[in-house]
Amino acid sequence: MIVAEDIHKHFGGFHAVDGASIEIAAGSITGLIGPNGAGKSTLFNVIAGVLPPTSGRVTMQGEDITGLPPHALFHKGLLRTFQIAHEFGSMTVRENLMMVPSGQTGETLWNTWFRRGQIAAEERALTRKADEVLEFLTIRHLADEQAGNLSGGQKKLLELGRTMMVDAKVVFLDEVGAGVNRTLLNTIGDAIVRLNREHGYTFCLIEHDMDFIARLCDPVIVMAEGKVLAKGSADHIMENEAVIEAYLGTGLKNKVTTG
Repeated sequence: MIVAEDIHKHFGGFHAVDGASIEIAAGSITGLIGPNGAGKSTLFNVIAGVLPPTSGRVTMQGEDITGLPPHALFHKGLLRTFQIAHEFGSMTVRENLMMVPSGQTGETLWNTWFRRGQIAAEERALTRKADEVLEFLTIRHLADEQAGNLSGGQKKLLELGRTMMVDAKVVFLDEVGAGVNRTLLNTIGDAIVRLNREHGYTFCLIEHDMDFIARLCDPVIVMAEGKVLAKGSADHIMENEAVIEAYLGTGLKNKVTTG
């Protein structure tokens, strides 16, 4: 699905990503881990078009997408969420979902005057779709709540729901578990697995919760100092001494086994 080859991203003399190459297989849930400052989010931003690479190449299903802006990648089915949710706080949860699809008839002033029936039909269809998404994510009861009032975990579910309002092919999730309680994190994990298995979504996610990574991801890619250090199953990664030393020292195994 995604191949990033020899990606470099420099900020002046600082090499945030220093020759990293990764492959994300179609239909996989790929985990990306590493210590703070390893270059994970920067690599995400390069792949997702938020930042142009200093050098290197990114392809999606064989097509060169290097440097394409996020809105162009959105139309190709590549979506990215952020560690801090970006909801429209004064709009309802349902409205946040309904505004995601592009090219809606009501987006132009002319159509609001002369195509009211078409606009109303589209809005009814979008409402049904949004409610189906909320039901899938088990937050249907929050449909009319202002998004700004949601908890951190509920906002992460809303961001995941946005990807369901369009024809997403691959979704990059940046620290979906940050600030989320264990119950909601399990709900988010269940939704990711279902989207992967039932709807064919491909995921790549950055996460520090190793239990969450071990439950969802295969393969797991480890970054350190802007480079790819290792790749393999979660069990293999946890036994890799170089990974243990680079990531959390000897505390990595304890973090996995104790939660």
